[in-house]
Amino acid sequence: MIGSNAFNYVNVLDKAADATVIRQELLANNLANNDTPNYKRKDLNFESYLQKELKGNEDLDKRVAKANLSKLNGSIYTDREELSYRYDENNVDIDVEEGYLADNQIRYYTLLQTMTQEFQRLRTVLSR
Repeated sequence: MIGSNAFNYVNVLDKAADATVIRQELLANNLANNDTPNYKRKDLNFESYLQKELKGNEDLDKRVAKANLSKLNGSIYTDREELSYRYDENNVDIDVEEGYLADNQIRYYTLLQTMTQEFQRLRTVLSR
């Protein structure tokens, strides 16, 4: 992470990218445990932490600059513990997990592309 509030935009993107990596591992684990009796799918809640940290009436740039990065860690939770799709009490649906996996991959690559563009902008400004 870059240690300045001026670069908090990149730092927030970095935290979001880290969250997608964790979520990717959780989704892969859900798929791997599709046939495990009593297994309940797990997921990561990051978006609500991000929304809470960026909430306010100020300009988004100002809210991002003031964001407390230590509060952007997310939390792992067990999804719908009481729900089971099968007799073995497992609640992993392969089709749903694969959809989440594809969505998460798109988010990750978008975040990386956005960070790359931001660094290119910074490089352009510094080279002038």
